[in-house]
Amino acid sequence: MIDLHCHILPGIDDGSRSLEMSLEMARMAVDDGITMTACTPHIYPGLYMNDTAGITAARDRLQREFDERGIPLKLTIGADVHLVPGLLDGLRAGTVPTLHGTRYLLLEPSHHVAPPHFEDSVFRLVAEGYVPVITHPERLTWIEDHYAVFGHLVRQGAWMQLTAASLTGVFGARAKYWSERFLADGLTHILATDAHSNGRRSPRMSQAREIAERMLGREEADLLVRGRQERMLRNEPPSAVPPLPQVEPRREGWWQKLFSAAR
Repeated sequence: MIDLHCHILPGIDDGSRSLEMSLEMARMAVDDGITMTACTPHIYPGLYMNDTAGITAARDRLQREFDERGIPLKLTIGADVHLVPGLLDGLRAGTVPTLHGTRYLLLEPSHHVAPPHFEDSVFRLVAEGYVPVITHPERLTWIEDHYAVFGHLVRQGAWMQLTAASLTGVFGARAKYWSERFLADGLTHILATDAHSNGRRSPRMSQAREIAERMLGREEADLLVRGRQERMLRNEPPSAVPPLPQVEPRREGWWQKLFSAAR
């Protein structure tokens, strides 16, 4: 499995607090079957002032620590990027990193308020040749009133990434419900850990993959945790990547039954 969203770099955002924690996170990831992880610290002006050069240097230091200890986890870079003024300029200049230097980038919306002009901002990135990967939409507090927006974004070229721990219930019944709904509606491109520590938010994906397999079958489950990620890392265009599963239209109200089961 390949994890393209992990806050494993020590001491540069709200993720790992120390080298020792990062080492333990790496061992947990390897034990779970993860072979490659993207180091994706937050970039948020005024709070987390990370950039490509600093993230790359921190990744290189951590990779050396893994190699010296024989931990078989390969690291690449990216960032958990917020929609702020100057984002497109930063991408063009290379100060804001994409995933592995490709056209794909992680885009984190505000958790508590729907960003103004959200769709227009995402469409601008798509028009510039980027593929915004919207992170953890199932955990946004405003998802109930804006779920249709994410379907529009997918149809316009954005991708969706669910947090594995949402599917397994770590973030509660609400996040589990919405993650299952994204999967059932054929709106999920990849799973990732969004791990921040070796505790509750740890780097594990295998259990979520099993849930996805029960819902969508083995082939799509494998695409969610490795197949699409491999093509992303090769910078293949979305047209060359296996498409999302086609699902049957569902009758109004089907998700209430799913939510009841999730609880």
